[in-house]
Amino acid sequence: MSQCGDIANYMVPGKMLKGIGGAMDLVSNPDKTRVIAVMEHCAKDGSPKIVAKARLPVTGSGVVSTIVTELAVFSVDRARGVLELTDMAEGVSLAEIRAKTGCDFVECKQLRRF
Repeated sequence: MSQCGDIANYMVPGKMLKGIGGAMDLVSNPDKTRVIAVMEHCAKDGSPKIVAKARLPVTGSGVVSTIVTELAVFSVDRARGVLELTDMAEGVSLAEIRAKTGCDFVECKQLRRF
């Protein structure tokens, strides 16, 4: 997932590919739909899954409106390529979210807890 709403969800180089499923249909018209990515904040090795630029082949470019993880919720300004932190999980610090997010983001003035 990139900070400008690019999603890469169907292929890992060197791994068996079973198919792309329905993701291509879901992201085909981002101006007429709202795409919400629900995902883990970090990979199994601890590396950030939310990054400045997608590292895997992109399924949809600039299509995601909202990113929801176990740590935080981000609103995506797809046109400007800016993430806005709108919600944080109880017990999670802003410093932890910054450390586990692989790109810059701005904080909402009315930051909420969930």
